[in-house]
Amino acid sequence: MKAQIRKIAVFLDETLTEMGRPISPPTRRAAAVAVIANPFAGRYVEDLTDLMDIGEELGGLLTARAVAALGIDGAKAESYGKAAAVGENGELEHAAALLHPKLGAPVRKALGKGAALIPSSKKRGGPGVPLDIPLGHKDAAFVRSHFDGMEVRIPDAPRADEIMVAVAVTDSGRPLPRVGGLKASEIKGEDGLR
Repeated sequence: MKAQIRKIAVFLDETLTEMGRPISPPTRRAAAVAVIANPFAGRYVEDLTDLMDIGEELGGLLTARAVAALGIDGAKAESYGKAAAVGENGELEHAAALLHPKLGAPVRKALGKGAALIPSSKKRGGPGVPLDIPLGHKDAAFVRSHFDGMEVRIPDAPRADEIMVAVAVTDSGRPLPRVGGLKASEIKGEDGLR
């Protein structure tokens, strides 16, 4: 089953100054969000394979859109995250089916790597509900400078029988990081942790 996409929205967040200090180069985060029909809205279905396959389809599409918004090669991306919000006739398991079994592989392929787990969030809500996308370094989960998040919303989504699915990518960590821990320059990238 292919995704029935009603719309795609792309968001770019660029921080140029923080606390009166210039950020050079600016820190940038991009998110691409697809609003899709929920094929299982309003009914219990045991086999969610169709949503898993749609997740795989959307993983590559949304990552490509987010990377294009940053204007970088995918291998230059530093952090990633994913999120989904189901409309009122859906269930959280529909979001999980989209995000977990198959969406990650095409994201990692588009970024050239990604040893760390892709942080995720799921929720249910109506039109205009904020979608909170957690972010973490793509190759090492313990890089504190990259613990972040991005909030996006689409005023008319998700409708009751829809799901919003998002992938976010960054070209850096937070502006002015100073809480210690593993630095991006110290990553070994072997186990997804350090």
